[in-house]
Amino acid sequence: MTQNSSRSWTVYIVECKDKTLYTGIARDLEQRLSAHNAGKGAKYTAGRRPVTLIYREGAEDRSAALVRESAIKRLSAKQKRALVAS
Repeated sequence: MTQNSSRSWTVYIVECKDKTLYTGIARDLEQRLSAHNAGKGAKYTAGRRPVTLIYREGAEDRSAALVRESAIKRLSAKQKRALVAS
């Protein structure tokens, strides 16, 4: 799991209970994960709880985080799992 706490935004991937993957961004990752697991984080994850953090990487700002999130979302599930494993 990649991590860089000095950056202000985080791009993350969680694995849902049904083994699907969800990619998002957050300023406060712990709070965002709590929201996902409370059913208030995203419509997609609300019915697939609990979610488990499997990947994260830092981004300099919101714009960079959104660009990276978009790039990750375009990957296939197999490619996302390879990213997580690296």
